Amino acid sequence: MKPLLFRPIIKQIRWGGRRLGSVLNKPIGDASDYAESWEVADHGDDQSVVVTGPLAGTTLRELVTKHREELFGEQTFSRDQFPLLVKFLDASDRLSVQVHPNDELARTFQADENGKTEAWVILDAEPGSVLYAGLKSGVDAQTLKDHIENETLAECLHTIAVKPGDCVFVPAGTVHAIGEGILLAEIQQSSDLTFRLYDWGRVGTDGKPRQLHIDEALQCIDFDRGPVDPTTPRMLPADVPAEELVHCPYFSIRRYTGEGTLSLQQDGRFHVLMVIAGTAVLECGNVSTTLPLGQTVVLPAEREACSVELPANAIVLDAFVP
Repeated sequence: MKPLLFRPIIKQIRWGGRRLGSVLNKPIGDASDYAESWEVADHGDDQSVVVTGPLAGTTLRELVTKHREELFGEQTFSRDQFPLLVKFLDASDRLSVQVHPNDELARTFQADENGKTEAWVILDAEPGSVLYAGLKSGVDAQTLKDHIENETLAECLHTIAVKPGDCVFVPAGTVHAIGEGILLAEIQQSSDLTFRLYDWGRVGTDGKPRQLHIDEALQCIDFDRGPVDPTTPRMLPADVPAEELVHCPYFSIRRYTGEGTLSLQQDGRFHVLMVIAGTAVLECGNVSTTLPLGQTVVLPAEREACSVELPANAIVLDAFVP
């Protein structure tokens, strides 16, 4: 199977901005609330569609069901679904404080959903931008309930200043929020199950406060986790500078930085490549594909030998299921 390029699914949400278009070259319109670009999605009606090659017009779900062996190789997954949801996010405004369930809890709320463990890689952050990741040490369920009732929940949140290049790993059960001024790449389990704890006192477009899910959220929070800080990259041997940012049962994320040629050996796994700086060139068989900033490509498990040419200013993320 050839490398797969998909049409991005653009989501407009109140906290979005315009950097998906102005920085990442996504097809946005004239509005000011473009929040998410779903790059690789097989989640209900949200289906990535192949845009080039012999499979043009095919949805990711159709690839999973009709070309499973070519796409996944020998890897097996519990559901007939692509296991990762890959996005770019532009947080022009602060997101709500929320939490996601793990797999077991997710299926008690919605039988066809997965848990949601995720990771963020920061592409850009305005001065003073922060992430809220985890609860401060010592915050237990009763303490959190008291702060929710007093509308002082923000006092419980672990706050971290971030800069481009930081990676934050957010396991299911972690209370979190993305602050304003941040552009990031997100790799996560294929899930959209979110429980909102706090919305900073804001109201929706109808002038009313948005719905909160306090009871559900409290069931999902891992109160033993405590504060979450950016990951410490682990250097890897490779043809170009390489780091492992995250390694967990659901996905691994590696970051490759130019200058040089990266050989992508056939390893029986699919790989999702995201260009987060500069422009790269993918060589697969005798076909060259230019991958500009913001481009995402899926390399199927059964593929020809591939390599990526990385100039000095290029950075590519590589996400796969270990």
